Amino acid sequence: MSTALSAATPNAEAQAPRVSAKASSKVPAAENTLRILKLLASRRGPMAASQIASSLDLPRSSVYHLLGVMEANGFVLHLHEEQRYGLGISAFELSSAYSRQEPLSRLGRPLLASLVDAIGESAHLAVLHGRDVLYIVEERAKNRPSLVTDVGVRLPSHLTASGRAILAALPKSQVRALYPNAAAFSARHEVAGAIMKYSALSSHLDQVRQRGYATEHGEVTPGFGSIAAAVTDHLGWPTAAVAVTFLEDKLAPEEWPALAARVQKVADELSVRIHGRPTK
Repeated sequence: MSTALSAATPNAEAQAPRVSAKASSKVPAAENTLRILKLLASRRGPMAASQIASSLDLPRSSVYHLLGVMEANGFVLHLHEEQRYGLGISAFELSSAYSRQEPLSRLGRPLLASLVDAIGESAHLAVLHGRDVLYIVEERAKNRPSLVTDVGVRLPSHLTASGRAILAALPKSQVRALYPNAAAFSARHEVAGAIMKYSALSSHLDQVRQRGYATEHGEVTPGFGSIAAAVTDHLGWPTAAVAVTFLEDKLAPEEWPALAARVQKVADELSVRIHGRPTK
């Protein structure tokens, strides 16, 4: 697995600077338009044109001209009362198109397939959907049992390694909003140390952050364990999680960290492929 990944990555990195340099020298207006869109997308609210110009070190006249063209095409919205600019409906449509094309599934599937070939255990990719995780890719290892984590299945995030990896990468206030009271918690089986209240979840997520990866011990299916790591976007926000699932009696506890490192490597590679920020 590591050979395949390392062979693919340098080529992509080597090509990127040539494309960027060409864009900078031949079409600066296009490049600056994209820089403005990326800046607006990274902020929590609209920005004044002067702020945009200062942040990007661009002449105000150029920024006003580009914003006018972008507004005419629906990519930015001018809030006249506030004298600020935010993203427009066309930018939202691009986001919707991104979701429709299932880029995470398409980019993640070959990485998971390589991981499964290397370790001989099943792997999956999941995203957060409310308080649940939604499984969008499953790569089942040969001669391994079927799992409940099939594509399209939803499970409570606090029960799964995938969900815990994502929750641990969220702000604590966001996690608290998702789990406001005891009614938000549920269990599939009776297991020792089940997470059934927010204090237990918060403590567990602190351990995940400290360790760098999430685990699950039989909470989804008795006898099966899972290890997961978060996939993060350009803001460091958790977009998904990569996980592997295996029979716990087949993997000694001292072997879990080495497997976790391989899972983390795949999660980081997928983060890079979506132009995100790998964990450090």
